[in-house]
Amino acid sequence: MQATFRFYAELNHFLTHRKRQIAFAHHFDGRQSIKDMIESLGVPHTEIDLILVNGQSVDFSYLVQDGDQISVYPTFEALDITPAQRLRPQPLRVARFVLDIHLGRLAAYLRMLGFDTLYRNDYEDSELARVSRDEHRILLTRDRGLLKRSMVKHGHYVRETNPRRQLVEVVRHFDLFSSIEPFSRCVSCNGLVETVDKEAITDRLMPQTQQHYDEFHRCTECEQLYWKGSHYERMAQLVEHVLAQEPKSSP
Repeated sequence: MQATFRFYAELNHFLTHRKRQIAFAHHFDGRQSIKDMIESLGVPHTEIDLILVNGQSVDFSYLVQDGDQISVYPTFEALDITPAQRLRPQPLRVARFVLDIHLGRLAAYLRMLGFDTLYRNDYEDSELARVSRDEHRILLTRDRGLLKRSMVKHGHYVRETNPRRQLVEVVRHFDLFSSIEPFSRCVSCNGLVETVDKEAITDRLMPQTQQHYDEFHRCTECEQLYWKGSHYERMAQLVEHVLAQEPKSSP
C-alpha cells in the first residue's frame, strides 16, 4: 500500500533531504495510525497542528488508507483554521518550561528573562516527559525521540545550536515578548528574586562590592546575591537584543 505525503514549512527540518518541500510516496503494510506513520518519518507529534487527508482534517488516530493524499502542517500563527480539526492542545495560559540535559545555558537565559524553567543535568527522559505532563510545562529538547512520547502534549524541538539564538527562537516561537520580566528569577535555581537591604548582607560582600554598589537582590530559594556589576550589564544587553527581535506589527 502507498500514501502520498507533503510536509509544510519548518516540518521539513525533520525530513531527509530528498523528501523536503515535495510530495513523496510512502509505502506501508497493515493498519497504521497516521501519528505512528508521521513519527516514523521523523516528525514529532508535538510539532504538528493540522493534518489533511484527501482535503479533510483528521486526528492522530486516523488509520492511513491506500492511496491517501496527506498534507501535514506546523503550528499556525497568523492563519485562522478554526473550522478544521487542530491537533495541538490549547496553549498553556502561562509559559513554563522543562529542559533536557543539553540545554543548560538556554535554561539560565530563560530564567534571566523571568520564565519558570526547570533544569537538571541528570534528568532521565521518562522523568522529563512526566514532569512536562504532570506540571503542564513545555518540554524543550533537541531529542526528537523524546517529543514522540505520547504523554508529551506541549513540546518544542529546538533547532538552533547556539544558546543565544536558541533563546530568540523559543521567545519567537511561543510569542513571549510581552511576558518577559528580566531578572525576576534566579538563573541558578529558578527561585524568585527579591530586593534586600545592603545592611542585611554586608558580611557576605567583598570589600570592593561594598564600596561600589548599594542596590542588591537575593534569591528567595538559594539566597544567591545579585547586583548591577559587569555581568549584569552583559545580561542586560542580551535582554535588549531579544526584545529587539519582536516582529513589528503592520500599520
